[in-house]
Amino acid sequence: MAHHLGLRDRRPRHLRLLSLAASMAFAGCALDAPPTTQQLTESELAHATPPPQFKAGGSPGAVQAGWLASLNDPRLLPLAEEALRYNADLRVAAARVEVAAAALKAAGGALSPEVNFAGRSGGKATGSSGQLSGLLVSASWEIDVWGRVRYGRQAADAQFASAAADRRAAEQAIVAALAKAWFIAAESAQQRRLVSDILVDSETLVNLSGDRLRVGVGNDVDVTQARINLQGFRDTALQIEFALAQSRRALELLLGRYPAAEIELPVTLPTLPPTAPTGVPSELLERRPDIIAAERRFDAAFARVGEARAARLPKISLTAALSSLTSSTFVLKDSGDVTFGGGATLLFPIFNGGQLEAQVELRTAEQKQAGAAYAQTALKAFNEVETALASEASMVAREDVLRQGLKESTRALDLERVRYKVGSRDLRSVTQQQLETYSASISLLRVLTEQRVQRVQLHLALGGDFGAPSN
Repeated sequence: MAHHLGLRDRRPRHLRLLSLAASMAFAGCALDAPPTTQQLTESELAHATPPPQFKAGGSPGAVQAGWLASLNDPRLLPLAEEALRYNADLRVAAARVEVAAAALKAAGGALSPEVNFAGRSGGKATGSSGQLSGLLVSASWEIDVWGRVRYGRQAADAQFASAAADRRAAEQAIVAALAKAWFIAAESAQQRRLVSDILVDSETLVNLSGDRLRVGVGNDVDVTQARINLQGFRDTALQIEFALAQSRRALELLLGRYPAAEIELPVTLPTLPPTAPTGVPSELLERRPDIIAAERRFDAAFARVGEARAARLPKISLTAALSSLTSSTFVLKDSGDVTFGGGATLLFPIFNGGQLEAQVELRTAEQKQAGAAYAQTALKAFNEVETALASEASMVAREDVLRQGLKESTRALDLERVRYKVGSRDLRSVTQQQLETYSASISLLRVLTEQRVQRVQLHLALGGDFGAPSN
C-alpha cells in the first residue's frame, strides 16, 4: 500500500479542485445553535421566573382553540373572516411576511455556485475591420468553511419565522378588537333602549306635573323641573346616537369597509360562556405568537453574531471558466476550440480599520437588545393574563352588587312616583330617584359589557387560536 502513496494524482485539474472543494465543505465548521426557549427564559427572565400557575386564578387545563365561537354570537365568525381578508393592517403584516420570504430565498441562493454566461458575435471593433466572436461560461463558488453564508441564511430563516408569527399575532389582535367593538356596539344599542324608556317616563312626568298644576295641587316649579329633566335626557339620547354611529364606523374600519356607519349592529349582549382553561405561565412562552416572534428575532440576532465573527476569517472561493473564441484579426491559440480553466482564491482580511471587529460588537449589542425585547414581551404577556383574570373576578363581584342596587333603586323610584301622584312628595324627589335608577342601569350594563370585553382580552392574552380561517 505504501507504493501508492507516491503516485501522482492523474485526475484532471478541475476534478481535483471539485474534490478539494467537497472535502473542505464537509469539513466546514458546524453552526452554533441558538438557545432553547428554556435557556432563553432562564437567562432573560432570571428575575421573573414564571410560577407554576397564574396568581390571579385560572384553570391549568389546556388552552382550547376556537374561542371566537364560544362567545355565543354566530355573526362574529363571518365578520372575522371578512376582517382577515380586507383589514388594511393585516395586509401590511402579510406584505412583511412576503418581504422576509424573499430575503430568505436570496440568503439561500448564496450557498449555491454562481454561473454566468457571456457571448459576442459579428461586431466590429472600433477603427478596425476585424471581428471577435465567442462564448464564455464562468462559475464561482464560495466554500463556506467557517459558516458565514450559512449563518446569514439561518438569520434570514429566523427573520421569516418572526414575520410569520407577527402576522399571526396581528390576526389575533384584529379579531379580538372586532369582538370587543361588537360588544361595545351592543352596549350602545342597549343604552339607546334604556334612554328611550326613560324618555317615555320623563314625558309622563311632564304631563303629570301639568295635570297637577291645572287641578291646583301643583306649581310652575314642578312643571319647569319636569321639562328641564326631559330635555336633559333628550340630549343624552343624542349623545348615545352619536356613540352608536361611532361604534358602527369603528367596526367598519376593522372590516376594511368604508366608514359609512351603516353596518347592522347587535341589540343585546350574548350570554357569557363559562371561564375557559388558561394553562400555565410557562406554556404561554411557546404559544403566544408575539413571544414566538420575539424569540425568533433573538435567534436571528444570534446568527448575525456568528456571521460577523466568521467574516473575520479567510474567504475561499473556487472559479471555473469554459470559453470558445474566434477572431479574424488576432491569431488566437486553439482558435475556435473549447478551453477550460479553473482556480481557487484565498482572501484573508489583514487590515480594515477595525470594521470587522466593530461589526461583531454591533451584532453582539443587537443580540442583547433582542434578548431584552424578548423579556419585555414575555413580561407584558404575563401581566395581560393576570390582569384579565383579576378583572374578570372583579366584574363578577361587581355584577352581583350592581344588580341588587338596581333592584332597590327601581323599587325606590316606583315609591316616589306614587308619593308624587298622591301629593306627598314634590317632583324633585322623583327626578333625583329617576337619575339614580338610570345611572344604576348604565353601570350594570357597563359591567356586563366589560365582562365580555375582558373575556376576549383573556383569550387574546392566552394566545389561543380564535378558530377563524387564516388567509
